[in-house]
Amino acid sequence: MILCCGEALYDFFLEPGAAEWPQLNYRAVPGGSPFNVARGLARLGRRSALLTPLSNDYLGAQLRRLLEQEGVDSRYLLPRDLPTTLAMVSVDEGGQPQYGFYGERAPEASLRPEELPTLEDEIAAVHFGSYALVSRPGGEALQALAARESGRRLISLDPNLRLNVEPERARWRQCLDIHRRHAHLIKVSVEDLTLLYPGQEVEACARRWLAPPCQLLLLTRGEQGVRVFSRRHGEWEHPAAAVQVVDTVGAGDSFQAALLCRLAELDRLSPDGLAALSRAETEDLVRFATRAAALTCARRGPDLPQREQLTD
Repeated sequence: MILCCGEALYDFFLEPGAAEWPQLNYRAVPGGSPFNVARGLARLGRRSALLTPLSNDYLGAQLRRLLEQEGVDSRYLLPRDLPTTLAMVSVDEGGQPQYGFYGERAPEASLRPEELPTLEDEIAAVHFGSYALVSRPGGEALQALAARESGRRLISLDPNLRLNVEPERARWRQCLDIHRRHAHLIKVSVEDLTLLYPGQEVEACARRWLAPPCQLLLLTRGEQGVRVFSRRHGEWEHPAAAVQVVDTVGAGDSFQAALLCRLAELDRLSPDGLAALSRAETEDLVRFATRAAALTCARRGPDLPQREQLTD
């Protein structure tokens, strides 16, 4: 089983031209990066669970119901009498999403260190990502969990910066410096590193992050493909899959879920297993994740693929 840690929310997508001025028409879609990764893993046939405080309101109940319908284990969901976080999303002409967050009393920020559960042996990997990492006190609880589990299980990290939730880059850098000291696998976008370190060469930042215990760092660059940084095999480029982009919402989460799924299929879902990946296995891993992300880009919203859709 793979445990994903972080927020679950509702994305409200603006439907341009669907309502008369001055009305706006929105379509509500469940989301949140760790939420999407957990669902993506289940769709790919891997057992997954989500650790997060979840609202008791109507939207929170909908999120819980969807997780259960998708086959995501709900034992680590913590009930909260707080409103579900909302993200208002518009998509530009290139398919890139723009977010506005409404979550002043966000449930995901309320996680306390004393609430951290003891994890069963069946959990092989723990994935962390997005703005729950910088929330207070939830971020500190997730740091404690990563530190506690890093010597026992594979730790995966995807920063997925949201400066409109936490605008202080120093806060992001501080929290991510802690998390990456415990992560064996890191997926990070060129946009994230550019926001974190303005004016610095992105590849140099990635090499700096490829420090023990990290064994593999994948720098995603949209249509330019992936730059692979492997402690064992060096650096190389992997091309993007050709696709007619509808939008890129959920593409990074699809990539992340596919990475973890393929590691499990290769029997490499452990720190030692990741370190032992051959060059050919690493190529296979990145190819699989790239195809999953491309399928998501070809659809509207965070519609992550099923396993049979990625069969050669």
